[in-house]
Parts: sequence; C-alpha cells; structure tokens
Amino acid sequence: MSWTLNKIEAGNNADAKSTKIATSAKSAVDAMEFVYDSLALDTKGLSHDAFEYAISGFTKLEEEGILQNDSILTIIDFDQPSYQKRLYIIDVKNYKMLFNTWVAHGKNTGREMAEYFSNTNESHKSSLGFYITDKTYSGSKGYSLKLNGLENSLNSNAMRRAIVIHGAPYVSQSFIDAQGYVGRSHGCPAVPVALTRPIIQTIKDGSCLFIYNKSYKPSSRFSMG
Repeated sequence: MSWTLNKIEAGNNADAKSTKIATSAKSAVDAMEFVYDSLALDTKGLSHDAFEYAISGFTKLEEEGILQNDSILTIIDFDQPSYQKRLYIIDVKNYKMLFNTWVAHGKNTGREMAEYFSNTNESHKSSLGFYITDKTYSGSKGYSLKLNGLENSLNSNAMRRAIVIHGAPYVSQSFIDAQGYVGRSHGCPAVPVALTRPIIQTIKDGSCLFIYNKSYKPSSRFSMG
C-alpha cells in the first residue's frame, strides 16, 4: 500500500516537475518571440527560421552553462545578399538591438549570395552553425576575435582555419556602390572597420554566435526535433 502511494506521489511530483519545465520553456519561447516582434526583426530582414534556430541553440548553450556572456546573441543570416545588413547583435535580456550591419562571407562561398559552405582548411568558404566567441588578439587583420565552432560536421575546424571576426575595408557602403556587393574574405565573417572594435568588445569572451543559411542542417546537439 505504502509503495503504491509512494509511486503515485512520485508520479505526481514528476508530472509537476515536467509541467514546471514545460511552462518555463514556453515562457522562454514567449520571451524570445517578444524579442523578435518588439525589435521588428522581420522588417530588418532577419527570417523567423534563422531567429528560431538561433534562439533554440542559444537556449541549449545557456542551459549547459557554457555561455560566459548569456545576454548577447549574434546572428548572421546568409540567406540575405551581402549588400544587405545581415549581421544582428542582440541583447536578449534587455530587448535591444546593439548592431545591425554588413558582414562578409568567404570568396568561394559565392558572390553577392552565400551558397557554398565548408569546414575544410584553405577552402576559403564560410562555415554555418553555432560558435562561442573566444579571445581577442591583434594580427595581420588588426584587432580580431577568435571563434570556437561547436558543430563537428559544419564548423569544428574554425580555430585551425583561423576563422575570426575582423575588420575589412571591403565591408562598406562604398564597396557596395562600386561593385554591387560586399567584398569577400577567406571564410571569416569580416565586419566594417569602424565597427570592428565595438562589435568585438561587445561579443567577446563566451557569447553565442550563429551563422544561418536555408541549407543549414543542425548537428544532433542543436537539433530542434
């Protein structure tokens, strides 16, 4: 009899815990939807699919406790042409858009549209998926930020390939006016020179960065299924 009661009680506790988790997850999703709507991200060109993948992965990394900076989410939407401002840096805790600007893709990824992606060294292609930002350094491209790729089949060689955030003069309105698209990198998500330091200072040391394209197929760690 007591075993039955204990089993029922344990079942009730498990149900209550499941309900609490489900309610918490729903609240988190609702809060993130509020971010998308309140910042009018659709009118700024960010697709809901890109945002949904980004939020799902961001939430998983937050739950794993590996984000040192769990307020900042960076999304690069490579479904957009490079002459559009397709980099979004969002303070998700305070519902603020911190930066919305141009970002380059790799020269072998495409011209104005990003179409081909790789995790291979010397491919000069961009890599999709989730990253955690690492340390800063000053190198041949100036002040730069290392990126740690988190998806084995997509971007795990980012450190070996020296895929970093850095500034580039070809990421500018003047280059767009002359060529019709942003210049291309060796695979790095290069940003406008004037914004390099403020962007890096904002997202460095353990924040989430997600690079999206409609061809993105998440690794099992980031599957939404």
